[in-house]
Amino acid sequence: MPKSISAARRTFLAGLLTATSLVLALSGCATYDVTAPADARAEAPAADVRAKDAADGDGKAPRGTAGGAVDCRKAKCVALTFDAGPSEHTSRLLDILKKEKVHATFFMLGENHVEKRPAEVKRIDAEGHEPANHTWSHQILTDIPAASAKREMSRLQDAVRKITGKTPRLMRPPQGRTDETVSHISKDLGLAQVLWSVTAKDYQTNDSALITKRVLEQTERDGIILLHDIYRGTVPAVPGILKELKKRGYTIVTVSQLLSPAKPQPGMVYRP
Repeated sequence: MPKSISAARRTFLAGLLTATSLVLALSGCATYDVTAPADARAEAPAADVRAKDAADGDGKAPRGTAGGAVDCRKAKCVALTFDAGPSEHTSRLLDILKKEKVHATFFMLGENHVEKRPAEVKRIDAEGHEPANHTWSHQILTDIPAASAKREMSRLQDAVRKITGKTPRLMRPPQGRTDETVSHISKDLGLAQVLWSVTAKDYQTNDSALITKRVLEQTERDGIILLHDIYRGTVPAVPGILKELKKRGYTIVTVSQLLSPAKPQPGMVYRP
């Protein structure tokens, strides 16, 4: 190949790579691992599949399951999650979930929440719900130094472990904002990251009927519902949401149940 052609080709390829990198940067393409719940289940190691099938077969319900074992490979599942608590509304929410025999995942904040409401944290765990990490003070993890991001997550881990004796395995980054650095830190701390597919934007309204409407309009199988147990309009909406979801044939589960027989992988981002 003539040198002039070779040089031209190198210039073209360099330009193409530069353009591609620019497109990736502008589109916000992730440099971390992302998977959907259904894909996680399908790709679960054979040993985990056999273990779940054996557990389901012996009639023992897994932790966090009401009324028997749940297999989201067969059932029409949706995960229910609450962010940013516990708060003064959490006890009422727990009463509702207990009455409806439903379990949820609670992505909790540390400052002014876990640290001030250890009784609610204990109750969340004791009643079969899934305690999870939403950082200590809701700082945007992608906007702060790595060391600070690690403290935001590890302080919450330590606080929940001190109260319940258990360490969370799931983390929801504030505003869902994550990147390669956050994913590496999450992996080091043993935390899988969980995003969502359904949001009622209950931080914008106290209209419980509107919150209910938004959730029901968006919910599909294998979805993850995001609500907040800190806002006045959210908890009153929960009974109607649960009633209608059950009527539509949904089984309401925790995030870990939604992923099972796969186990949450530290650093992985789970997004429906």
